[in-house]
Amino acid sequence: MMLKQSSKKNLFINGKWQEAGDYYQLTSPYNGKFLASVPLANKREVEDALASAEIGAMKMKELTSLERSNVLERVSKLFEERSEEAAEILALECAKPIKAARAEIARTIETYKFASEEAKRIHGETIPMDAAKSGKGRFAYTIREPLGVIAAITPFNFPFNLVAHKLGPAFAAGNSIVLKPANQTPLSTLFTAELFEQAGLPDGALNVVTGRGSVIGDQLVRDPRVKMVTFTGSVEVGLGIKEKAGLKKITLELGSNSAVIIDGTDDLDAVVDRCVEGAYAFSGQVCISVQRIYVQEELYETFVERFAEKVKQLVIGDPLSEGTDLSAMINETEAERVERWIEEAAESGANITLGGKRIGAIFEPTIITGASSTLSISCKEAFAPVVTITPYDFLKDVVTCVNDSQYGLQAGVYTTSIHKAFDAIAALQVGGVMVNDVPTFRVDHMPYGGVKNSGTGREGIKYSIEEMTELKLVTIKF
Repeated sequence: MMLKQSSKKNLFINGKWQEAGDYYQLTSPYNGKFLASVPLANKREVEDALASAEIGAMKMKELTSLERSNVLERVSKLFEERSEEAAEILALECAKPIKAARAEIARTIETYKFASEEAKRIHGETIPMDAAKSGKGRFAYTIREPLGVIAAITPFNFPFNLVAHKLGPAFAAGNSIVLKPANQTPLSTLFTAELFEQAGLPDGALNVVTGRGSVIGDQLVRDPRVKMVTFTGSVEVGLGIKEKAGLKKITLELGSNSAVIIDGTDDLDAVVDRCVEGAYAFSGQVCISVQRIYVQEELYETFVERFAEKVKQLVIGDPLSEGTDLSAMINETEAERVERWIEEAAESGANITLGGKRIGAIFEPTIITGASSTLSISCKEAFAPVVTITPYDFLKDVVTCVNDSQYGLQAGVYTTSIHKAFDAIAALQVGGVMVNDVPTFRVDHMPYGGVKNSGTGREGIKYSIEEMTELKLVTIKF
């Protein structure tokens, strides 16, 4: 397969494709081949995008709910028509195996469909004013209004669907966007902009600026025209955004070291299959990837044995190959970091039960047993194809282990006891509990977000729309 688009890309500002003053060379994480020359936006070009977005926000506010819904519906259909092309872009720019890339595009289509539907459901409520003594003779209601200009900063790991989670609800609510994608995955975002252009989105409603986060990110976060910043990425960058954003609204999705508890099951093989999928999909570069597995003592040895057998069957290779399960990590630097963490674990006495080796940017699927909870591979976010597996005796104690983390995005609990399920639900300090499934489960209309250092705010189209609108109260005296 060949990338069908031009190798030189442009910025998308005010509905036009604009050349930049400088460019960088984008290469494949898998084989280092040149993919495209991508713009390095400067401060003037970001200023152009912000000025365009300010006018675009006024245009979006004037559209009816139906008109906004129709644009999103057309984008969803355009993604269906060009789904294989989009999946190929993912395989090339971020080394996502083609079958996983197709799954992301399917979710992207659904996300824009959800946004199209939710555009028609944005409403307020009536307030019973006469419930207060001084409210007699008054009628009141609330309405939701768009914020205006929103800055969106997106990561490399789901560059179509996580962009959809920013753009879909923003446009459904009548906002405009200035979007800064990850440096390794600009092609997917520029492709998305092309589809919105074809779908009839008003000029200025979407502006895409690619380049250095230190230049673009700071300018977007500090600009007073920006009313909200929505960011998915690292804790360090998220904290910086929070410090610089002032009184702007902020949604931060900052990752996790997600855990699954296996307390009891009627089908251990099915649990093993799901845990392998949750741990190694896209080489573990998923915010809710399974990183820590806690297994009831009686099941532990059997689980580890079957889990390792399943992992050995995973195919490492070219992301464009139909049979590939894992490919390169996003870059060699990340693979080297994980290699250091594995060496630290081995030196501390942990067992590298399977894998643990790196070849360039490719890291073998790895299983670690006997790992201390203080090791980097346990307490930090690995974002890599690595899991620790640990036995436990009592559910109460293992919930404490899961909670002993700076993160709290999602957790999974497998149990045959409804009482234990509800005990775990009440005690786990996370944004979402998946009972009888892995924490990697997500569908795109559910509320999604975490506690502690996993971030603030919620995504999921309906819930993002609430974040991306202001509530206005109206009272009428009669």
